Amino acid sequence: MMDEQDLAYLDMAEALAVRSLGLTSPNPHVGAVVVRGGRIVGTGCHEAAGRPHAEIIALRHAGKRARGATLYLTLEPCVHWGRTPPCVESVLASGIARVVVAGLDPNPAINGRGALLLRKAGIVVDVGSRVERKSGLNEAHAKYIVHKRPFVTLKAALSIDGKLATRTGEARWISSPEARDYAHFLRSENDAVLVGVNTILNDDPRLTVRPPGRPGKPILRVILDPNLRTPPGAKMFSNPEGGSVLLYAGAGSRAWKIRRARLLRRGAEVVEIPGRGPLLDLRRVLSDLGRREIAGLLVEGGGRTTAGFIEARLVDKAVFAIAPLLIGGTDAVSLVAGRGTGRLAAAPRLSRVSTFRLGGDLLMEGYF
Repeated sequence: MMDEQDLAYLDMAEALAVRSLGLTSPNPHVGAVVVRGGRIVGTGCHEAAGRPHAEIIALRHAGKRARGATLYLTLEPCVHWGRTPPCVESVLASGIARVVVAGLDPNPAINGRGALLLRKAGIVVDVGSRVERKSGLNEAHAKYIVHKRPFVTLKAALSIDGKLATRTGEARWISSPEARDYAHFLRSENDAVLVGVNTILNDDPRLTVRPPGRPGKPILRVILDPNLRTPPGAKMFSNPEGGSVLLYAGAGSRAWKIRRARLLRRGAEVVEIPGRGPLLDLRRVLSDLGRREIAGLLVEGGGRTTAGFIEARLVDKAVFAIAPLLIGGTDAVSLVAGRGTGRLAAAPRLSRVSTFRLGGDLLMEGYF
């Protein structure tokens, strides 16, 4: 059984795991703490895929002091060979007497097997259930590792009446500087950012990761562009260090092939995806991203892109920066384009909603 002291050490382990947020994909974020005689003798976190796992680093740190100690982990030890050897073997060899894990690994290749092997070897294992607490730490990994498709977060900055831009297309800046900084933190937590081609044509964004006070990272920049209208001179091509550019398009004419050749020369990758008319099959898009080991996808599209993902029931989480201004007008760009739902009972509804103030905006997060 776990007590308050155990929960405190698990909190420490989770704080360690957060240090590598957005850097371990497609692996989970994991932290570890080794405690012997009421003293912390080893700590570690998983820093990146292919690097040693958190428990290995913590056990190396502890050395001989691990014998008879308790190992606290945010996720049970792995039992299979991947980019690194199974961690269960190292735990068994260390002389650890007890293992406390915050939860079982959702990976079907592991789920419960790590805890079972430790118990069979005579190690005391306590498994917690902290689904509600710290639930966002590995939500993308949990979705990806089971379904082989990315966890989709929809992010938007909008006015209090639900508009993304004015009737003339002006959108800079609806949100506060603080909310825009927060958007870069969201990008840094994901593996890819996705927009529709109209966002490229209207705003010409770089789609890079620039969180204040932290180093950026390359991110896969994904464009939904059925007719390949992305201009080769778009700003995102001017900084290849910001990440690769991937365009999803439908099969096209001879002119389409000429545009494709120009984009390829700019370093883009173009993938043909079947669709209906001007729309692409978003499920196939997500499946292809899953094959590329994209676990977390941030969708920052306009009204049409947002509507496509919501209508297809492909969004897992939403993050809205709601600015205290009214734009108005039937021709202004709405958060969700199209006809919308005809019945309130059929309207998608967010659950587990949380809000907080950031700058002059209200940030709302919730799950579908």
